[in-house]
Amino acid sequence: MFKIGYRTIKTALGATLAIIIAQMLNLEYFSAAGIIAILCIQVTKKKSVYASWHRFLACLIAMAYASLLFQFIAFHPLIIGLILLIFIPTTVALKINEGIVTSSVIIMHLYGSGNITFSLLINETILIAVGVGVALVMNLYMPSVDDKLLAYQESIETNFSAILMGIVRYLRDNDHTWDGKEITETANLLNQAKSLAFRDVENHFLREEDLYYHYFKMREKQFEIIERILPLVTNIPLVVKQSGIVADFIEDLAENVHPQNTAILYLKKLEEMEIHFRGMALPHTREEFESRAALLQLMKEMERYLLLKHSFKGLPKLTGNRMKKRHLA
Repeated sequence: MFKIGYRTIKTALGATLAIIIAQMLNLEYFSAAGIIAILCIQVTKKKSVYASWHRFLACLIAMAYASLLFQFIAFHPLIIGLILLIFIPTTVALKINEGIVTSSVIIMHLYGSGNITFSLLINETILIAVGVGVALVMNLYMPSVDDKLLAYQESIETNFSAILMGIVRYLRDNDHTWDGKEITETANLLNQAKSLAFRDVENHFLREEDLYYHYFKMREKQFEIIERILPLVTNIPLVVKQSGIVADFIEDLAENVHPQNTAILYLKKLEEMEIHFRGMALPHTREEFESRAALLQLMKEMERYLLLKHSFKGLPKLTGNRMKKRHLA
């Protein structure tokens, strides 16, 4: 069985509606309105607006070039090539080259007419307006992706907790049983989540930034730190007293991975831990020295990890209907 997406449905309805309207207006070449509508329906609202404007402007330029060259030179296939030689560089220079295909259809209409008249130009302009207008109306509806973004957030946080707990077990008992599958999974989740969050930004005209997008970018930077930490942890030569203290700190952090900003609390705990370590006796062996040096480096990386979270203002907590919806899911 194949799946029909909402964009496919909008495209089919848009093309049908555009043709019906063009026919009702008794426009010549009315089927072209459906083609224009199909080309203007995009993945996001902003892309749809830009595509529609670019195609509309490109068509007007194409009509101007075609009218001049056909009328003053000749209605000949060679002139079509000449028009395209001038028209395409113009659209590229104006950054409206998305409209080349649509405009080519209009040029063919004018060529097929054999005579450029004012009524023909009005017909083509209305034809473009119908196709573009219907596409914009169809793209007013975009399904909410909030639940998907929330699901990505929860999956990423769950994986972060699992990765941190793997570090904890190694620090305490030199435990190598963790298979690390969350590393690859988290990298994929972050890429998918950022892409979806960016698409969500593109569907809001009055919003240039999106908290979810910044949240996933922040997690991506934290993930890079975690990837640096892992080889550092696995190369610690000896389990020392300080290893258990750091493990307790990271375990507390692993149990409290969430979208709200409480990083300042852990930064204070980290500072207190560093002060406590300075007051402890110096290492007696080379291995103990190397282990404590590695732990100190690990703590510096954890500080960077927490500072990234501290710079993020946090996602809003679930309330009301959204909370109920998540509990029922």
